[in-house]
Amino acid sequence: MRFDVVIAGGSVAGLLCAREISSNGFSVLVIEEDYEIGTPEHCGGLVSIAGLEELGVIPFRKTFDHMIESATITSPNGNNFTINSKKQKVAEISRRELDKQIAFQAQKNGATIKVRTSFQELTDTGIRTNEENIDCKIFVDARGVSSLIHKDRTGILSSAQYEIYANWIKKGKVEVIFDQEKYPGFFAWIIPSNEGKGKVGVAGKGINVSEAIDMFLKEKGEFSTIRKIFAPIWIKGPIKNFVEGKTIIIGDAAGQAKPTTAGGIFTSGMGGVYAGQAISKFLKTNNKTDLDEYQKRWMNRFGKEFEKQTLARKILERIDNNTINKLFDSVTPEITKEISEKDDFDFHTGSIIKLLGLKGSIKTAQTLIGGEIKKLLS
Repeated sequence: MRFDVVIAGGSVAGLLCAREISSNGFSVLVIEEDYEIGTPEHCGGLVSIAGLEELGVIPFRKTFDHMIESATITSPNGNNFTINSKKQKVAEISRRELDKQIAFQAQKNGATIKVRTSFQELTDTGIRTNEENIDCKIFVDARGVSSLIHKDRTGILSSAQYEIYANWIKKGKVEVIFDQEKYPGFFAWIIPSNEGKGKVGVAGKGINVSEAIDMFLKEKGEFSTIRKIFAPIWIKGPIKNFVEGKTIIIGDAAGQAKPTTAGGIFTSGMGGVYAGQAISKFLKTNNKTDLDEYQKRWMNRFGKEFEKQTLARKILERIDNNTINKLFDSVTPEITKEISEKDDFDFHTGSIIKLLGLKGSIKTAQTLIGGEIKKLLS
């Protein structure tokens, strides 16, 4: 069997890459090791409408769940503030259906998709799967965080996300809970899918996520669990090389998820789009510099924002609950109003700077994090 390109991983990045390549008339095979495209659904499912439009996806009715109206952020001592997110136009979507929708786009363009087929190794002429050898000119690694585990474990956190029914989940209202003792270096979250239904998750450094999420849910009140997902997340930003010979790395496998939240529908999806366009050009010209354009384009678009998000993450990892409580005390209605009216869901370091008080009066964080402040502000 022979294809111009074989893509391992049938998630957003891999499928968008396949869509772009097949739209240029080249043969593409997408192999997905799970039994269904879009399963298991690791993702929280938050994405801006503007991001979806740029990815070339207008959600089907069953893909689109609802718009997010607000995000309530809570400190360890229970203080909180709420950001109105209506102007940011953030949608909660079904990743299972989104992935299938993009798979349909790719298939209509001519791509072939196979499930229950796993990448085993590179060969001299292509790759070997669990079923057969396949010849190809380009191999695309879109296998997600699993590709990074053997490269650098320091950027990986354990996470747990349960899909539940509970009357304390309110449609349109996201919740984020910070507690450095319970979720060190990360947080707990509640993302509604509808009234009384949603995804609840936790992640953190060196914790038992199963125990942490059970404790969180016990404190919240009555609930019924309908799905449990345990998955690693990557929070260290992009890897050094997206292009290694004729292997192209995209999506979570390339570290294209946001360092602050590990969310990556848009940023990873654009990795797939840029890679697909660069591969298409290379297949026409056989000029290696065309492949290198992929990384240049992605870094020009997201590199500076990811650097700032990585610095914000370092700050979060270094401050304790007492400092977080003090920072929350300094958040004024003016700050939350400014974030609600102006900031971008996909490029959100500006919000973090405002919330940390880095341009204002709070001195606690400035003393703790020293020189990293200047980098974050520059």
